[in-house]
Amino acid sequence: MRVIQVLTTLSFGDAVSNDCLAINELLKKRGFKTAIYIENLDERLKNHPDVKSCGKMPKPKKDDILLYHLSTGTALNLRIMAVNCRKFIVYHNTTPPDFFVKYSGKTAQLCNNGLNETKALKDTFEGGFCDSGFNRDQLISYGYKCPLKVRPILIPFEDYMKEPDKEVLDAMGGPNTNDHAVKNVLFVGRIAPNKKQEDLISMLYAYRQMYKDPVRLILVGNPLGMDKYDAKLKNYAQQLGLDDIVFTGQISFKAILAYYRSADCFVSMSEHEGFCVPLVEAMQFDVPILAYASTAVPETMGDAGVVFDDKDPAVAAAHLHAILNNKELRQEMIKEQQERLKFFSYENVSEMFIQQFEEMTGVKAPR
Repeated sequence: MRVIQVLTTLSFGDAVSNDCLAINELLKKRGFKTAIYIENLDERLKNHPDVKSCGKMPKPKKDDILLYHLSTGTALNLRIMAVNCRKFIVYHNTTPPDFFVKYSGKTAQLCNNGLNETKALKDTFEGGFCDSGFNRDQLISYGYKCPLKVRPILIPFEDYMKEPDKEVLDAMGGPNTNDHAVKNVLFVGRIAPNKKQEDLISMLYAYRQMYKDPVRLILVGNPLGMDKYDAKLKNYAQQLGLDDIVFTGQISFKAILAYYRSADCFVSMSEHEGFCVPLVEAMQFDVPILAYASTAVPETMGDAGVVFDDKDPAVAAAHLHAILNNKELRQEMIKEQQERLKFFSYENVSEMFIQQFEEMTGVKAPR
């Protein structure tokens, strides 16, 4: 018996891909025979010993366990119906296509296909694993009757202990000791319309009108496939006269670490998240979080951070000003986030996953 994971794309730094790889390593440590099969592979992962093309996947045995990661539209979604083995969905959610219609017809179609294909698969799986209660509830609304377990994305936090890019860290004023001459306001997430980076730009403009202390907005994210949206953001910033916004584009992991280490506040205006790993990453780096209460965001945050439901840029700017300038508030937020972070620890989530896996499949880990 093997545990086979299947997904459409395995890419470097992507949350779904990282979850798949972390599950693979966990299952191997527990004594399972494992494999990962994918349609599209990032060149940086091509030499991974457990990763192969879907075209090379041998016919599964009836007692093999297939974990199918679903997050977008692909022909693979419907082909999985015909695979004759024990099948379980790992659901990461699909972004609603409406966000992309103005910027990429191809992406909008992929998302629309993903939603329809997810619904078509409702009777395909014995059970499922969802990143959040929000994702589980969505599957239930689509007619899924199988058992569905909720567990956070599995994050190997030791990766964040690596050395950051020193040049980037120095350029941003050094580590986040809250004494930066220019405070760094960070958001990490692909450049995409559901992430609502334009609302972060509006917040920065409001902040500049309301307060004198200087702040810098750092937008860490790859604009791949979203050129029109990326251009819109940059034009909007130019129209508002905001010249202190950093658009990083695709960068190294070391550079991402440097931006986290230099951040004075993490702000999210995103309107669709199935989990939102960067919120947990910000907790790991003791960066106070200000987040719009959308989709799975309140669930991921728990009682930590400042979660708000009014998108007025002036309201967001007022929250941000308090976080950047009230030391007692910052310390209390960091303390709450450290407590929340314990729930997402690798040890806790790995044990949660193994327990759920054994309950769902009836198969005990060999060790």
